[in-house]
Amino acid sequence: MTRTTADVTFLRGYNQALVMALGRTVRTFERSTVVDATGLTPQAVSKVLARLSADGLIRTAGVRRPGIGKPAVVYEIVPDSRYAIGAHVARRTLRLVLVDLAGTVHHCAVSPLPGDFTPEQLLDALSSGIDALPGGADLRGRLTGVGIGMIGPLDHARGLVRDAHGLRHWHDVPLRDLAEAHLGLPVHLDKDVTAGITAEAWRHGGTFGDAVLIMVESGIGGGFWLGGTAHRGAHTNAGEFGHTVVALDGPPCVCGRHGCLEIVHNHAAEAGDIARAARVLAVGVVNLLQTLDLSRVVLAGADLLRHAQTYLAAVEEAVHTDVPRADWLTTDVTLSSLGPDVIAAGAAMQVLDKHYGVPDLAPL
Repeated sequence: MTRTTADVTFLRGYNQALVMALGRTVRTFERSTVVDATGLTPQAVSKVLARLSADGLIRTAGVRRPGIGKPAVVYEIVPDSRYAIGAHVARRTLRLVLVDLAGTVHHCAVSPLPGDFTPEQLLDALSSGIDALPGGADLRGRLTGVGIGMIGPLDHARGLVRDAHGLRHWHDVPLRDLAEAHLGLPVHLDKDVTAGITAEAWRHGGTFGDAVLIMVESGIGGGFWLGGTAHRGAHTNAGEFGHTVVALDGPPCVCGRHGCLEIVHNHAAEAGDIARAARVLAVGVVNLLQTLDLSRVVLAGADLLRHAQTYLAAVEEAVHTDVPRADWLTTDVTLSSLGPDVIAAGAAMQVLDKHYGVPDLAPL
């Protein structure tokens, strides 16, 4: 009985997520649109639409009157029916955003963090920052939770920050549980780059394909979207892209190895040679493409965006010239569509994703 109930609950949630994904892809939709895009039966779609309407997640937006047959009811998502808060924890700053059900960022606030901050200092900053968000009291009934995009290494499954690079006080810290107790809200914890790639997938919909988000901000990481979902790896620690070695006799890195892409890149950037730093990053990107055969590379992070065109040009050139048969192994290289908000927005979208996710849709 328990197994059957669990399966039914999952199926209902999945079907609802299919309709919500469609609603984010097209401005308005009808029952027949949902049937064509999801493969669900008309009867199943009617039930889903009724549940979503009763919950206030979608609403009618008029009718379409065909030349023959009954008028078709037109629906649309109600963006302000649900919200989530996203937090991007960097080594120097905390960025908070408020995101609605359609994935739109409504508010952003950035505050400094103390050098080598402790878990207690971060929790206090989260609490005061969330309290300062406009309309906080009015949103409580529509707030789904808080997502945190955090520096790794990180154990997503257990909600633990294992050993955040460059932060001394973050050895096996149960940040998810601590934050839930401190904030009084459901909390989703994930690596910053994984949150970022989730945001890009939400904005692009089912056509996103296999992709990586490369973030350069104090460190370098890579968030992967593979097979229609975020890829976290066997220990949920995928994404330590900056700690792949590119120079065997290179300088020591904070991770304990020598010649990591991150430290070689940072030495060039700190010397003011941004062009060389960008070329180092581009070498790492080509290595990734040779390993994973990705269709899209998204560039992000505050340090990268300060020199966005230099990095974009370097990575595009490397992708077009250093990948064998680039005429066939094509890869789109872009800057993040959400700019500096991508990590925080993605963390919020991951909270919404639990109920209103991004499953695949048929071509519309």
